[in-house]
Amino acid sequence: MQEFSRRRQHLMDSMQAGIAVIPTAPEVTRNRDSHYPYRFDSYFYYLTGFKEPEAVLVLIAGAQPRSILFCRDKDIESEIWDGFRYGPEAAKKEFGFDEAFSITQLDEELPKLMANQPELFFSLGADAGWDAKISGWLNAVKAQARTGVQAPGKLVDVRQALDAMRLLKSPYEVDLMRRSASIAASAHNRAMQAVQPGKWEYEIEAEFLHEFYRQGAQAPAYTSIVAGGANACTLHYNANNAELKAGDLLLIDAGCELDGYASDITRSFPVSGRFSGPQKDLYELVLAAQAAAIASVSPQHHWNAPHEAALDVLVDGFIHYGLCQGSREAVLESGSYRQFYMHRTGHWLGLDVHDAGEYKTPAGDWVMLQPGNMLTVEPGCYVRPAESVPEHFWNIGIRIEDDVLVTATGHEVITSAAIKTVAEIEAFMRQQ
Repeated sequence: MQEFSRRRQHLMDSMQAGIAVIPTAPEVTRNRDSHYPYRFDSYFYYLTGFKEPEAVLVLIAGAQPRSILFCRDKDIESEIWDGFRYGPEAAKKEFGFDEAFSITQLDEELPKLMANQPELFFSLGADAGWDAKISGWLNAVKAQARTGVQAPGKLVDVRQALDAMRLLKSPYEVDLMRRSASIAASAHNRAMQAVQPGKWEYEIEAEFLHEFYRQGAQAPAYTSIVAGGANACTLHYNANNAELKAGDLLLIDAGCELDGYASDITRSFPVSGRFSGPQKDLYELVLAAQAAAIASVSPQHHWNAPHEAALDVLVDGFIHYGLCQGSREAVLESGSYRQFYMHRTGHWLGLDVHDAGEYKTPAGDWVMLQPGNMLTVEPGCYVRPAESVPEHFWNIGIRIEDDVLVTATGHEVITSAAIKTVAEIEAFMRQQ
């Protein structure tokens, strides 16, 4: 719990004075009295390590800093039906809070805690229900003005400080993410070896889900994409219900969540075990673009450098294979390459698969990469049928994605165990 205590102290230090209110996520009904699997709020979990619903963290910064948890009461009857819950007393001890209260006391205690605090740190606008609660508590404090009690005079978005903290992964976080990446890489390799013509996308999805859970991951990190043939040209395809055809490629974009931390891998490979000539040409183009992008991941480069490096390689290839016409400069200026590559080359990764953190500075410049940043690198190529496109490339969709840690001297690809060269893929799939 020292990791979470350190984060709370770091946030309170940055606040200097004031009160922060950070609620966790609510449970969500799936239908009738059945709920979706519960997943805590990332900001709340980042500061607490506490996974139960109906909980709120309150931090008071200043000369005498305090961390306070509001959570569900210990209730043996409820535990018979829904499982273990800590209760305030045990939660305080187990998770290292200074104080803990029943969640039923929230309306009573929050106005007291807000009184005479100079600033309120809260994620205003994130949830209308919580905005209303905050407004109610502030009004309750303001109602005491005649007695000399003052309400916070300034509202600050607590996410600004937390986003900056979350961008820099601690050794504890890096270790978790390496483990998450290792599980996901094993799952991709397992799925690759299970692929055959005549199987269905959902059968392959079952293979990597099995591996996620078998190795201890708690859930997929996001809705998995298993896209055979033309389906791979739909970026967020997730029906996963088509039959796999001989001669097609299969694109799998899938990662797992381990103790809250996401992995995110994409691999593309031939259903029949061997690339055709056109498939190999475009695959190796995307692989070269990814290599150039990964080489640009270092503290000497800004956030957009990997995208720029990948784009240069892709555009040269698009021109070479007749997908785009003109010089590299002309294709980049016109944006005609976007017919085949319409997304950026990566995103931050952490507790959220598209993790917290800014990509540009307040001045509008790209942020510089720093040791401890974790990002994905995922160039692609998607060729839909069109009169202007050579027919032998039609319905080829390729994306290659890895998770990359920025280190003091460069980078570390933490998903490198997932097979991805043409020779490795074809040799591996022959072992079926």
